[in-house]
Formats: sequence, structure tokens, C-alpha cells
Amino acid sequence: MPDFSQRFLFDDSDIRGELVGLTDSYSHVLAKHDYPLAVAQLLGELLAAASLLIGTIKFEGLLILQARSSGAVPLLMVECTSEGELRGIAHYHGEQVGDDVSLRTLMPDGVLAMTVDPKSGQRYQGIVDLEGDTLADCLTNYFATSEQLPTRFWLCADGQRARGLLLQQLPADRLKEADEREASWQHAMALADTLKTEELLGLDNETLLHRLYHQDPLRLFDPRALLFRCSCSRERSSRALISLGQADAQALLLEHGSHVEIDCQFCNERYLFDAADVLQLFIDGGTDAPSGTHH
Repeated sequence: MPDFSQRFLFDDSDIRGELVGLTDSYSHVLAKHDYPLAVAQLLGELLAAASLLIGTIKFEGLLILQARSSGAVPLLMVECTSEGELRGIAHYHGEQVGDDVSLRTLMPDGVLAMTVDPKSGQRYQGIVDLEGDTLADCLTNYFATSEQLPTRFWLCADGQRARGLLLQQLPADRLKEADEREASWQHAMALADTLKTEELLGLDNETLLHRLYHQDPLRLFDPRALLFRCSCSRERSSRALISLGQADAQALLLEHGSHVEIDCQFCNERYLFDAADVLQLFIDGGTDAPSGTHH
């Protein structure tokens, strides 16, 4: 099965779930950089988290998860569009990535920011400290502190496959009594907590859900495709140069010699602009007739 997210609903309680599996898009992200395994695992977990979240938010636009710290991994960043297009990047200090690969060791004093950037409407950002033992714990804490619907995450990645499970308590509908609602929520989470990493990584969705919830009637919806796609382009690079202003763009050209080079950190694409290209940008904003684009 290609990369996917898949939603499910419990018929007898107000709980929804989402499962995500990433192989191709995860390998595309990792192929662009030579990450240590610990960094690749963290990045895979964040990719899975963004893929889970994009299924819970009804909007058109971009979701950005960004974790920053003062440690060996100062930055993890993942973007996922409402169309299911993923890209991600990590910055790390190789000499500091040792044997202890825990989140607390790799990203001490960290913060996690979630940004929702809709095509129309207001941009929203929430921030939470990276205080959990895992990224899943930190995301769960984010929802607990932001007065949103109670939400739990289970995330894992092994450098080849990234998987995620999300459970979210919905507003009262089937169960009206607070005690009943809480009991059903605790029941669903307790069963999910029995899931082993190798099961989450290795089982297909139907088998996994049967293993956890064979006594709870639920509905599994059609999977939704996810894929790696970088949003960089020559046009966007041109706009970046135009935003500098002609004087600064010409100064960059003089500084670098025969051309200005704009690199995409996410996919390593390189966009080259020679003197004629730069001049053309400020004549009419044109981005056609490139002098050369190199990978």
C-alpha cells in the first residue's frame, strides 16, 4: 500500500482515530540528507504526527510542526499540506549525537510549535515545551494545554518506515454522561497503550485495529494518499530575490561571481540566476528562460 492516512470511528462512543503509514515519502525525505539513525527516527515521528494532524483539521492550506532546542538536534521541521503533500528537514550536530537517543537528551530545553496557515483566513500558532519523554508525549501535552479536544498520539519510526496512531475524544453525542465518556476514553487509550512498536510498524491497519479493538464495533474509512512533494520552485526563488530589492540582488551577484545560487534545504534543489536573469527579474518580474537549474 502507498503512503496513507486512514480514519476510523467507534460506533458506540464519541471517539475517532487516525492511522498513518509512511514509507516512500519518508525515504524521499531521508534520501536528501545523511541523517544519523536517531535523527531520522525523530524526523519520521514528526512526519507521522503532521500526517495524523492534517486529517483532524478541516482547512485548506499548510500545517507546520517545528521543534527547536539547544541540544544536538536544534531543529526538526515538517510541513504537510491539506492535499497530503509532505516535506521535512532536521538540523543536527553530528558530534553531539551519541549513544543516548532519547528526546530529552537530543533536544533539551526544546519547544514545539504548531502552525496552521490556511489559504484563506487567519494564521494560527500554538507552542508547548518539549517536556515529554517522546514526541508523542509532547504532542499529547500540547492538546492537553491548549484546551482542544483530548487527543493521544503513538508514534514510531525506524529509518525505513514511520507509523502513527491518534485517538481523539469527540464532543458528547452517543454518550451523554461524563462518567461514561471518561470510561470509554480510558478504555480506548488503555488498549492502544498495549501496542508494541513492532506491531505498529509491521501490521496492516485492519489487523492492528482487530488486535486492539475486536470487542469494540468501529468503522474504518477509505485511506487517503500521502506523498513527498517539495514546494520549492524557480518562481519562488525568483520572488525571494525580488523581495531583496535590485541593489541587494546585484550585490549578491557581485559577491558570488557569475551567478546567485538559491538552495532548497528540504530537497537540495539548486536554482541558479546569472546577471541576465537577475536583470530580467527587475525589468518585468519574469521567471522564464532559466539559465540553469541543477540538482
